Amino acid sequence: MQEPAPVTESPEKLSSTRLHASPTVRWLLWTTGTIALILGIAGAFLPVLPTTPFILLAAACYAKASERFHQRLLNHPTFGPTIRNWEQYRSIAPRTKKVAITMMTLSIGASIYVVREYLWLQLLLATIAISVGTWMWRLPEHTDPEISSSSTPEDASR
Repeated sequence: MQEPAPVTESPEKLSSTRLHASPTVRWLLWTTGTIALILGIAGAFLPVLPTTPFILLAAACYAKASERFHQRLLNHPTFGPTIRNWEQYRSIAPRTKKVAITMMTLSIGASIYVVREYLWLQLLLATIAISVGTWMWRLPEHTDPEISSSSTPEDASR
């Protein structure tokens, strides 16, 4: 006697079950994800904003709020490999980590110099740099050959 084959759900069905049940919470998550994405994109050009944490936050929010926006981030040529590595392994590539910490240190160092008349602002910037840098430094490192082969050198600076 042969056992029946297990019923598998389509990927669309599985992905939609990841969404939060409440429309209000989904709207709040989508709004938070959009703000985080805007800040992450701005962080690629502005010296004080880190890009990677904001993009990861946007992906986490979109995963529970909007499968369409989440898939667009996952398929993005620059941000996608970092997000997939984070979602699969809760880690970032060693090169991404080193470049992100270096760029953040240089940009916040320059910002501290620019606001040298304001000690309180220098201390705030230093606290942010130390906090984000420590968080990022403590993240596990993982390089998935499949993920890193599709990434570009620009991924590391994000």
